[in-house]
Amino acid sequence: MNKVPEKVLTQNFGVEHLFKIDVYMKKGGYKTLKKVIKELKPEEVLNEVKAAHLRGRGGAGFPAGVKWSFVPQDADKPKYLCVNADEGEPGTFKDRYIMSHNPHMLLEGIVLTSYAVGIHHAFIYIRGEYENIARRLERAILEAEKKGFVGKNLLNSGFDLQITVHRGAGAYICGEETALLESLEGKRGHPRLKPPFPAAVGLFQCPTVINNVETLSNVPYILEKGADWFIQQGIPEDGGTRIFGVSGKVKNPGIYELPVGSSLKELIFKHAGGMKSNKKLKAVIPGGLSSPILKPDEIDIPMDCESLMKADSMLGSGAVIVLDEGVAIIDVLRKVTQFYSHESCGQCTPCRIGNSWIHKTVQRIYQGKGKKQDLDTIQRLASNMLAKTLCPLGDAAAMPILAIVKKFRKELESFIQGTIK
Repeated sequence: MNKVPEKVLTQNFGVEHLFKIDVYMKKGGYKTLKKVIKELKPEEVLNEVKAAHLRGRGGAGFPAGVKWSFVPQDADKPKYLCVNADEGEPGTFKDRYIMSHNPHMLLEGIVLTSYAVGIHHAFIYIRGEYENIARRLERAILEAEKKGFVGKNLLNSGFDLQITVHRGAGAYICGEETALLESLEGKRGHPRLKPPFPAAVGLFQCPTVINNVETLSNVPYILEKGADWFIQQGIPEDGGTRIFGVSGKVKNPGIYELPVGSSLKELIFKHAGGMKSNKKLKAVIPGGLSSPILKPDEIDIPMDCESLMKADSMLGSGAVIVLDEGVAIIDVLRKVTQFYSHESCGQCTPCRIGNSWIHKTVQRIYQGKGKKQDLDTIQRLASNMLAKTLCPLGDAAAMPILAIVKKFRKELESFIQGTIK
C-alpha cells in the first residue's frame, strides 16, 4: 500500500490545551456539528456514515452505519447511545489518547451520532482506572453545554441530548457490549444471550447503539469531508485510518495513525523504528491479546479486518505487541492464560473451567513439572471453548492459546524437556 499517510484523528494532538473547547474550536471543532444540525436531516447523516464504510474500531469491526440502521425508528421507547471506553484489551491504549488529548472530538461524534439515530441520552462507559480522563471528559461536557453543543435545544435545533460519564470497575468482560449494558444498569457484568440484540433491546430494555471511542471520533470528519473522501483514506470495504498502539520490543513504541490496509511489517520496522537492542523479531500479536500470534514470515500483511482474518488472526483493537527472540514463549503463554483465567466472568462453564485448567496446566509446565502431553490437553481444552460461550471471551482466550501452542510447540516441548529455560 503506497498511500501517503494523512493524519485525521491525531492531526492536532501536539496542540497545547487541545482538550479545552476554545482551542478545539479554533482548530475547526464543532463547525461540522453546526452545519449538520442546520442543513441535514438525521437520515442523511446516517446514510453518509453508512456509505463511508466506517467499521468499528473496538474489535469486532462491524460497520457503524449498518449498526445504527438496526435501531427501529418508530420505537415508542427511549433510545440510548453507549460509548465503549472501557479499553480493557491488554496492549490497547489508543482510546486513552483520544479522550485525554481531544475529548471534544469524541463529544462532537457522540452528538452527531445521537442526532442521526434520534438518541437523547448518551453514556460514556469508561474503565475505572481512567479516573483523570473521566474528569477531563466531564469538564469537556460542561464546556460543551455552556456553548450550546450539548443539552436541551442544542444550537436552537429543538434536539436535546444529555451525556453522562459512567465509570466501570475494572472488569475486562464489561468491554463486551451486553456485559457493559448490565453494568450500566447496576448489575453484575454478565453477558446477555443474543438475540435479542442491543439495537432492539439494549440499555433498560430500550433500543441502544454501542460504539467504540475511536469509531465515533471519525464521524465529524466523515460528515465534514464526505464518505468518498473517507473511503479513499483506507480501502473500499474499510474506510479511513486506524490508530495503532505499538508496544513491546520496538525502538519507538507509541501510537501511529495510518491508512487502513497499511503493512504490519512497515508499521513495525519503518514507523516504530524496528527492533529494540538489535535483536531479531520472534513474533507479533497484531490486534490486542485476543488476536492469534503471527510469526516473522507472516507479518508482510495489510492491517485490515479481512486480510488478518485470512491469516487466521484479527485486527481487533489495533494493539500491536512486538516480541523479540529474547522473549520466552512460555512466559507469553503464562501471561495469556493467567489473564483470561482471572477475567472470565464465570457464567459459561467451558470458559470458566477451561481457562482455569489451562492456566493451572501452564503454571505447572512453567514450574518444571510439565509433560509433553500437557500441550495436547491445553489444545483440547481451548478447542472446547470455541463457539461455546455466550460472549466472545471464550474465543478471545482460545484463539491466542491455540495459535501459540501450534506455532511454538517445539519451543514449548524443549522447555518441558529442560533443554531450554
